[in-house]
Parts: sequence; structure tokens; C-alpha cells
Amino acid sequence: MIILPAIDLKDKTCVRLYKGDFATAYKVADNAVTTAKNFEQAGAMWLHMVDLDGAKNGKPFNDDVIFDVKNNTNLHIEVGGGIRDMKTVDYYLENGISRVILGSAALSAPEFVKEAVKKYGKKIAVGIDAYDGKVAADGWLKTSTVGYIDLAKQMEDIGVEYIIFTDISTDGTLNGPNMNMLDKLNHSVGANIIASGGVSTIKDILGLYELGVYGAIAGKSIYSGTLDLRTAIQASQRISKTNMKNNPGFEDELERYFRKSDLIPAIIQEHATGEVLMLAYMNKESLRKTFETGYTWFYSRSRQELWNKGATSGHVQKVVSIHADCDNDTLLIKVVQTGNACHTGSHSCFFKKLI
Repeated sequence: MIILPAIDLKDKTCVRLYKGDFATAYKVADNAVTTAKNFEQAGAMWLHMVDLDGAKNGKPFNDDVIFDVKNNTNLHIEVGGGIRDMKTVDYYLENGISRVILGSAALSAPEFVKEAVKKYGKKIAVGIDAYDGKVAADGWLKTSTVGYIDLAKQMEDIGVEYIIFTDISTDGTLNGPNMNMLDKLNHSVGANIIASGGVSTIKDILGLYELGVYGAIAGKSIYSGTLDLRTAIQASQRISKTNMKNNPGFEDELERYFRKSDLIPAIIQEHATGEVLMLAYMNKESLRKTFETGYTWFYSRSRQELWNKGATSGHVQKVVSIHADCDNDTLLIKVVQTGNACHTGSHSCFFKKLI
């Protein structure tokens, strides 16, 4: 599951609201760039940013702050607030924002959403915010008669793949997400669901994972200290790796290990003895197949193809655990080795002693 720390902007300042009420806005951080860098250092790969003034006025207001964060971090950024025409969608996506969130437009202008999805596909998300199950709009200032699941189904029908759902009554309360509404939504549509509002502790993160949602947005809980971002990210990574087939966020998690290169070195170690057996390289596909099968797959740089260790010799490697180093650019894979690991017939490839 993907954890997305949040930065909400009002008058160029990082703020939080209580149940979406603009009158409750209070400052939570001095500088958006510094805050985003801290999130990145904690292991975040995505950042959720909302232009609250934009949401209220229907056009970007804090876009300079958003681009400042984009230009000073390596985070993928999704942006919401005031995006109500294709010109604004183009503006953000053509200038490096990874995903834009269409909120009020989903309710008032579904044809616009359809146009945006046709042009940008997965870079378009829809934010559905609800009071008592009914969709709110215009920066949560108005409530419609449309049910949140009805709107979600309509958005899925036009090709939307990401839905960010907020039960406004839980937002900023630290009382936990509305699990019942999220569960109903997740079982009603096939789109990736990102939970927003109310996330308070690791327990909430675990609960959301059990629901099978794609991601979770955390804001006030991080700023107030009830949720440690690094711990949440590490926990969600460990959990998701135990059952990747039921984890819709796995592909995005996989990406974090290939941000520097298309290939990542993998050190293979005998689980029982700690002996280092070999060094090989993995690309996304081979790492994915390693998770899927439970046996090691690598990428051959000379043949430029995938290969399954032991497929011809029978000297397979059953995976016990996979660890990443501190920089997420090297893997340590502990295995149960059948037979010898080296093609020379040696148990380990590291048999040439130099000193």
C-alpha cells in the first residue's frame, strides 16, 4: 500500500483543516519545500498536495509553491484544488506534476473528466468527498444529492483509474478513516482507491491494508506526531510484500527501487549459513517474477533477457526474505539454495581468495 503524506496550502502556507472547515485552518509547518524534503527522507515516494484557495476559487492560487516543491525534491506529486478545465490540467502535467485530482468537475462536468482521462490516462485521479454519503463540491462548501458510490461508478465507466475518497466528517479528526464507506466503495468499483481523512495511527494503516485499498493519505497525524511516517512506510512495505497479488499498490512500490537505474544489483545469501552465494542484477520484471513465484529471477546484461536461476540445472533458489539497503539501490536476498549456486560447480561464486 502506498503512503502519501499531505501538504495542504492556504495563502502559501502549510495548514490543516478540521472536517473541511476553512475557518479552522491552522499553520502546521513553516515551509512546504522543507516539509516535503523531510517526507522524502522518511521514505515517501508520493506527495499529496491540495491548493485550498484553488478549490475555493476554482483556479490555481498556490501553484508557485507546488512547483517549488516539485523542483526541489524527487517526489511524485499529485495535486488537487481548482483544476476545472483542460488548460489547468495541461499546465500541471506538462510541467512535471505526476497526477492531478479532479474534484468538483467530476460532479458538474463529467465530459471534462472524460476528455482529461482520454488525453492523460493514469495521470488523472478523481477526488470524491462526502458528507453522510453524499458528494460535496466547491472546496466542501456545497453538498449534492449524488451518492458517493454512484459517482465513483460513473467515473469508472469513463476510464478513471484512481479515486481519492474522503469522508469529510473524519477529516482532520484523528479518529480513524470511515472503514465501512471505504470497504463498500472498494467492493463497488475496480478503480484504485486512495483513503483520505482520519488516519491517525499505525492501526489505521493496517486496517486500510486489510481492506485492500491502493493507498492512504496522512496529514494531521504526521504533523501532530500520532503517526511516524517512516514507520508507516516501512510497515506498509513489509505487509504488501507478503501478498503482492492482493496489493494494488505493489507496482508503485516496486518503482522506488529503480529510480536511479533500470537495473539493481542483488546479493544472494544462503539463509541457513549466511554465506554469500552470488551477485546478479534485476530489473522490474525479474523482481516482480521473483515475488510472484517465490524463486529468484534475474536479468542477463549480456543476453538482455530474463533468466530463472536453476531452470535448466535444477539448482533453484527459494526465496526466504528480501531486504533493501538504506538507499533502496541494492537488494539482499536470502535463499534456500538447492545444489551449487555457481556455474563452475562451486557452491558459492566467491571462491577466489585474494587476501
